[in-house]
Amino acid sequence: MSEFDRWEGRYGVTEYVFGTEPNYFLASCKALLPKSGKVLAVADGEGRNGVWLAQQGLDVLSLDFSPVGQGKAKKLAADRGAELAFEIGDVHTWAYPESAFDVVVEIFTQFSSPAERASKWAGMRRALKPGGLLIVQGYSPKQLDYGTGGPKQIENLYTRDMLLAAFGDLKDVKIVEEELEMHEGAGHGGMSAVIGLTARK
Repeated sequence: MSEFDRWEGRYGVTEYVFGTEPNYFLASCKALLPKSGKVLAVADGEGRNGVWLAQQGLDVLSLDFSPVGQGKAKKLAADRGAELAFEIGDVHTWAYPESAFDVVVEIFTQFSSPAERASKWAGMRRALKPGGLLIVQGYSPKQLDYGTGGPKQIENLYTRDMLLAAFGDLKDVKIVEEELEMHEGAGHGGMSAVIGLTARK
């Protein structure tokens, strides 16, 4: 089964797979967000993070390759009275515009192979304006012990060294590694090993 078909199937249920509230790490970064500006939500799926960002007064582009997921994201936005733009696109091959966004957010998009991840992360960097904020969270290798979500391929999991290699030359780099109970829909439930990064271009 292709990755596209897998996600279309996962999102093709009534409930929101990862819930309707924002990722806790993203919400914890609220104080870092600008009061206004453009945000790119990478692989935003059913829209919980993009919608929350729009509710903070930001101009959000929610990017995902799943029409089913994006349909649910649009419904969530309507239910919450949030306005944001949606685009169907593959995050690995999308034409990331140069210095176009004040914030770029990537939360649990760990279906990328190492080569795809390099392309995606290069695009995300390119899309950030100087001074722009990058927010990334994903599972770390210890997550394989917990098995409460995320990929089973260790090369798809994020490490401190991997994040530093990709983003360590940015400013104000902060990396947080945690093991905690997550309650983000049926997709992310139970003890989890995660790693998050914030940085500025």
